Amino acid sequence: MRLLIIRHGESEADILNVHEGRADFELTEVGQQQVILLSEWVNNHYKLDKIYSSSLKRATQTALLLGNKQQIEIKYEEDLMEWNNGLIAGLSREEAEEKYPIVNNLAPHDAVYEQESILDFSYRAEKILSKIISENPNDATIAIVSHGGMINKLYQSFLKLPFDTNVIFHCGDTSLHEWTIKDNQRHIVFSNRLEHINKLCIKS
Repeated sequence: MRLLIIRHGESEADILNVHEGRADFELTEVGQQQVILLSEWVNNHYKLDKIYSSSLKRATQTALLLGNKQQIEIKYEEDLMEWNNGLIAGLSREEAEEKYPIVNNLAPHDAVYEQESILDFSYRAEKILSKIISENPNDATIAIVSHGGMINKLYQSFLKLPFDTNVIFHCGDTSLHEWTIKDNQRHIVFSNRLEHINKLCIKS
């Protein structure tokens, strides 16, 4: 099985410099251009059997452009959404810091400000990755469109890392990550591949 993990393109929250998470912002014009280039690159290198996507707008817009290129439907999964950041969603960093200051030494099962606990977030990633792997044949090529935080949790699940690991996997806009499962072994083929948007970077 081949899993192609994809982060969405640039969103309006990136420009506004606000906390995104569950705030449902759309792609910017640049983000849409990034996704067009992503879709072309993926179409030239893979024949996808299925696309799973977070149901947040920036991910659905990314998945739809990819699906249109491959002419396949999208399966939307709420469990692929970004970390639920509760009351700070959509707030500027300054306002969030003032109203909802960081609480240190919080137990992993606890949460504040209507947020998701780190244990619940990790469990959600474990659950959805298990579901995707189990409901597809061993020779399938699957795309998963999600968010930076969730992609890191999916990495932890795929590599069987502890929920509180301090290992961070960088995820640029429309980054590609290829994983494979063969003979019960899990491989990271590449991580944070961004060559498809090199032309866009050069133009800008």
